[in-house]
Amino acid sequence: MPVAASAIYFLNLRGDVLINRLYRDDVGGNMVDAFRMHIMQTKELGTCPVRQIGGCSFFYMRISNVYIVIVVSSNANVACAFKFVVEAVALFKSYFGGAFDEDAIRNNFVLIYELLDEIMDFGYPQNLSPEILKLYITQEGVRSPFSSKQPLDKPVPNATLQVTGAVGWRREGLAYKKNEVFLDIVESVNLLMSSKGSVLRCDVTGKILMKCFLSGMPDLKLGLNDKIGLEKESQLKNRPTKSGKTIELDDVTFHQCVNLTRFNSEKTVSFVPPDGEFELMKYRITEGVNLPFRVLPTIKELGRTRMEVNVKVKSVFGAKMFALGVVIKIPVPKQTAKTSFQVTSGRAKYNASIDCLVWKIRKFPGQTEPTLSAEIELISTIAEKKSWTRPPIQMEFQVPMFTASGLRVRFLKVWEKSGYNTVEWVRYITKAGSYEVRC
Repeated sequence: MPVAASAIYFLNLRGDVLINRLYRDDVGGNMVDAFRMHIMQTKELGTCPVRQIGGCSFFYMRISNVYIVIVVSSNANVACAFKFVVEAVALFKSYFGGAFDEDAIRNNFVLIYELLDEIMDFGYPQNLSPEILKLYITQEGVRSPFSSKQPLDKPVPNATLQVTGAVGWRREGLAYKKNEVFLDIVESVNLLMSSKGSVLRCDVTGKILMKCFLSGMPDLKLGLNDKIGLEKESQLKNRPTKSGKTIELDDVTFHQCVNLTRFNSEKTVSFVPPDGEFELMKYRITEGVNLPFRVLPTIKELGRTRMEVNVKVKSVFGAKMFALGVVIKIPVPKQTAKTSFQVTSGRAKYNASIDCLVWKIRKFPGQTEPTLSAEIELISTIAEKKSWTRPPIQMEFQVPMFTASGLRVRFLKVWEKSGYNTVEWVRYITKAGSYEVRC
């Protein structure tokens, strides 16, 4: 695994070193001079946050009136380095009462040195959770008079378990009168379709959002109709895979609470959830996408001063479903002078600021085909008419209880040693990402 940092420097806007920490001996202590000379003095700070000078790489970020500079000499994980900086600043703010600037660093340099020793070891990031670090670094930071007056977080019981175990995101002793779990599958459809109806580009990006109000330390198990999970389950139970649609998930990323060892062996999502809201996982789908809408445009240019526009929008989802907040933006030439409409559903108007006919349908039932017919009069110009490059038609919508990927929750099990009953709520929604149809 590539390291994230060999050294870290905190500089003010003049380039003076406020505090620094060397984690490895492959960079010298004077590397900050190269950063000051080749980057700060040449006014190139705003061009790129990653620079190479000699045999070293510099990753830097400005927070308030402080530059945080990470130096590495070997192959480094750049994303990890910047993520470390963001999490470290959040940690410092939690100790300093919400402030992080030059004055906060000067007033708390002893505490910062102690934290820097804990959050990184030999160039590899460690635990940066404020709730956990405050269990054994109990020193309070010197707060600015302008910082928030809120008290520090209360200490969490059972520090040893929290620090050494894998449940740093959840504290013990939580209790609710009603134990509930809310799960939302939210998807965005990205589409580029030709004027003849052929799909040029299509994918779905999705995320599973959860909100947990559960007592104790529960263990949750989530089953989806993804192809790998169903095949693994059939192997473990020695029976053929059930018929039905299975989904191939790409680019899956999980919240840190997910047990990756169990996922690799059993292909099930098992986790001890944080309390409250969090994002359980993200994914992407590139094959077998169920398009919620099909747009069939017909645009005819009648001479130099007239156009006819006919657009039919067909909802492909079930008749019992409906879409909300549907907006279809149909581009027209800039020299549009007058428009007249006929729509079978919703309302339409001409928006001159964006050169579009804007067709809005508040509630769009499934398996319907509303149409828009418009006549457009153009301003006649003496200059030679340039050919109109037609921008694509754009759509906005939300379809509750529908997933373009076909992803479904097969089961959501909650186990806790006290054996209490839980109420599970599952919701689906599909939104428009970049949903465009050429005309």
